[in-house]
Amino acid sequence: MHGYQVTAEMDNALRFEEFSVHLRGHVYACTRLTIGVGMGPTKTLAKSAQWASKEWPVFRGVLALTPGDPTRTANMLSLQPVQEIWGVGSRIARKLNTMGITTALQLARANTAFIRKNFNVVLERTVRELNGESCISLEDTPPPKQQIVCSRSFGERITTYDAMRQAVCQYAERAAEKLRGEHQYCRHISVFIKTSPFATEPYYGNVAGEKLLTATQDTRDIIAAALRALERIWRDGHRYAKAGVMLNDFSGSGIARLNLFDEQPPRPHSQELMKVVDGINHSGLGQIWFAGRGIAPHWKMKREMLSPVYTTRWKEQPLARIG
Repeated sequence: MHGYQVTAEMDNALRFEEFSVHLRGHVYACTRLTIGVGMGPTKTLAKSAQWASKEWPVFRGVLALTPGDPTRTANMLSLQPVQEIWGVGSRIARKLNTMGITTALQLARANTAFIRKNFNVVLERTVRELNGESCISLEDTPPPKQQIVCSRSFGERITTYDAMRQAVCQYAERAAEKLRGEHQYCRHISVFIKTSPFATEPYYGNVAGEKLLTATQDTRDIIAAALRALERIWRDGHRYAKAGVMLNDFSGSGIARLNLFDEQPPRPHSQELMKVVDGINHSGLGQIWFAGRGIAPHWKMKREMLSPVYTTRWKEQPLARIG
């Protein structure tokens, strides 16, 4: 586990590192988790500092890079491989290596116009960030999502409509839960289904959407719309490998001007019911779900190789026995 902080005015590395030591100690005392803390005038430099704090024990998990000590920053960047820079992937790193750019310091000293011409504006921002110019803003809260997608590849191919209906029901249920977690309402629900493009049988894939008159975050409305969309694109005779539900057209409230002849007016006490459902499912004491998703479907994604979640589930904590 690691953390990093970006600050616009940094002039005393010792003061920041002293704070970081106390921060590491507090986190460890409360969670028994060891974190690394990197600080810098830009996000990219802060991430590089955090990488160095873990890479070399001499830093004891804490490193602050400040404008007042450019030599320290240059020395650290000269030891950081270019592929370890935040935002630089393996493909870009290989291309940089062929150009003789193998360290973060060499990238920082590269001509920004050359980088933009041969790569893109994103890598140009990285170069500027390595030189202390803040180009990536610090977001206190992430922007609201514009789309929510819930999809999975099946553990076994689906050949019957009933099994696909259960899968779409489950994905719609999960997407609706995510939607409420974002405190959003949606007006458009889409469903896609497809066979494997690598199989020997003919490929089939399709998508359909449903537009709602009134924005909703009620799982019942989203499931009903998803199933209507599924009915339009389902074709017998295929072995389906994947399906998904997509939510779009978000708004911050479900308030809308209603029509006297609306066939589906808003459900009474919808918000209260969904709050109860989410409360039960998040309590850790049990779960409640809609019957349309089935009880023990055979098509569920195979998870035999799923890594244990040591930090969030008590039952998956490793046990040590002596004697």
